[in-house]
Amino acid sequence: MLKVVSVSLGSPIRNKKVETVIHGKEICIERIGTGGDEVMARKLFRELDGKVDVLTVGGMDIYVRVDQKEYPIRAAKKLVQDVHQTPVVDGHDLKYVLERRVLELAGPEFGPFPRFKKVFIPTGIDRIGLAEAMTGQSDEVIFGDLMLTLGIPISIRGLKNFKRFAHFLMPFIGFLPLSAINPPGSKDEACKPKHAAIWESADCIAGDMLYIRKYSPADLQDKLIITNTTTEENIALLKAKGVKTVITMSPRYDGRSFGTNVMEGVLTALAEKKRPLSRTELNDMIDEIQLKPTILYL
Repeated sequence: MLKVVSVSLGSPIRNKKVETVIHGKEICIERIGTGGDEVMARKLFRELDGKVDVLTVGGMDIYVRVDQKEYPIRAAKKLVQDVHQTPVVDGHDLKYVLERRVLELAGPEFGPFPRFKKVFIPTGIDRIGLAEAMTGQSDEVIFGDLMLTLGIPISIRGLKNFKRFAHFLMPFIGFLPLSAINPPGSKDEACKPKHAAIWESADCIAGDMLYIRKYSPADLQDKLIITNTTTEENIALLKAKGVKTVITMSPRYDGRSFGTNVMEGVLTALAEKKRPLSRTELNDMIDEIQLKPTILYL
């Protein structure tokens, strides 16, 4: 049986282990959260090296790619510096390939997507593929990176402006400690709605479930949510907020959709090349195993 383990900086409460069959191959998928403990994460990576088929980094990218430029997150690279045998992926390549195709892949089941008036992406710095997809389907895309990640009450409007911001800021972000750039969720923080007007004005919200959980207001009536890494509790929360439809960008296994880092690990294991796959190879694998989003009508 193939085995993929994600060591995540996120909360242990979201841990999950699933054994399933994908494309005719038995595979065990496990997510282990460390609650932001970098020492524990590095220890787990070191101990699991050579014992599983693929290791993945959860809760943090090792690299962020904007257009043709890759920006390393140096503190994240240190987490896996002791891994020498097992392939390591962080999901940033699959995230781009899969998320930019999410509307295409969901289309056969969902039907033709409407032209959105406004899409809100809570944080887009590591979701350029999603941002490109939503830009092509909407009149306006608003990014909340400054507001929700850095605490600066300014929205960024439009993909062109966002890429300028990303190219300017990423060289500095790459040197920050992980404690400064961890997404919400590593410590099970309480929900703390922020900038409700922007959330409420959007007809589609696309992006990280951890940000949606923590910062979205109580009223998301009739919104379309495009997200990932959803637990059953997350889906119940969105239903309580009045969400109409949820599209998870990868399949759900035993009530859970895993993050793109895990799914990139799954595709890497299934390919059995014993190395990370290129974006072209990942794109081909999506079609080969018919990796599709899951649509939930709430």
